Amino acid sequence: MKGTKLFALAIFSTAFLSFTPVSKKYIVIDAGHGGNDMGATRNGISEKEVVLNIAKEIKETGRSLENYDIILTRDSDSYSQLKDRTDMINKLNPEMVISLHINSSPHPESVKQGQEIYTQNSEASKKLAEKISQKFNPSKIEGEKNLHLLRESKAPTVVVELGYINNTKDREYMTSEKGQKEIAQKFVEAFNEY
Repeated sequence: MKGTKLFALAIFSTAFLSFTPVSKKYIVIDAGHGGNDMGATRNGISEKEVVLNIAKEIKETGRSLENYDIILTRDSDSYSQLKDRTDMINKLNPEMVISLHINSSPHPESVKQGQEIYTQNSEASKKLAEKISQKFNPSKIEGEKNLHLLRESKAPTVVVELGYINNTKDREYMTSEKGQKEIAQKFVEAFNEY
């Protein structure tokens, strides 16, 4: 009887310990603009809405990640100061930060299209940019840029321009359900490989 209880206790302990939650690291997705700040606009479509939808899709798709939890800097049409965003990011101490934006050019229809990635002056940021770039055919890595989020975030951070709002092909892709799901999937694949 005593042996049976010890055996049962050993089985329970092993089962319990094997289900102990793993400490996950954070990935922060910053959907640019928000609230009164529309960002780039075209044909009634605003950057703030498109990047928020894609950020939410990344969070949803990223639920399958074993090692990461995805945190959004905003999950509604709200605006917060850049300083508040970077303060939140630095408090969380995430593994990486991706700030989502959409490009625009002064022309009614841009001949330019595709993604552009901006980095911090750090190897970790450049490595993250490279992983993301490879998922997008590859996208153009523009290098360092003097942007608040890149300057003030202590975590490896990149700013990703997802395409041109005034390029019809880019705009239709970024605003379609299929396009948003594909973009989210590419980011999640990049996170898995980082």
